[in-house]
Amino acid sequence: MRLASLLTAATLALLASAPLAQAQQSAPATMEVAEAWSRATPAAAPVGVGYLALTNRGAQTDRLIGGSTEIAARIEVHEMRMDNGVMKMRELPGGLEVKPGATLELKPGGYHLMLVGLKRGLKEGERFKAQLDFAGGGKAEVEFVVQGLGASTPPAAGAKHQHHH
Repeated sequence: MRLASLLTAATLALLASAPLAQAQQSAPATMEVAEAWSRATPAAAPVGVGYLALTNRGAQTDRLIGGSTEIAARIEVHEMRMDNGVMKMRELPGGLEVKPGATLELKPGGYHLMLVGLKRGLKEGERFKAQLDFAGGGKAEVEFVVQGLGASTPPAAGAKHQHHH
């Protein structure tokens, strides 16, 4: 009888602690997204790009690992860098780390979001929404402003900041 009571108490303790452990794992850091923009593409282009500044206002390090949007099959995190005088681009399947208090800038010639499998061309002046995914389980809704085909900077100063939890 004593062993059964001990097992019951242990099982109840384990069950009671499970939701707490899960809540701690899935609590995302608070992210601030600013200057989300993209470039116009030719109508039949299979890919597009996304740029933004991401600031981690939370207490935990997190990783931007990708995302989704209605205008493309998926969003991947990519890097462009010079390698022996040759510009190379590659996907970063592990994403990009954003430490507490740090700002990560995704911009032309460096880190960026690749919109893979575009369903249509992107036109200058339009906007589209996307969801960014983080390794800690958090998600951020963001709206991109499409700049001209050769644009190299975000929209004019004063673009609104977007906060996400």
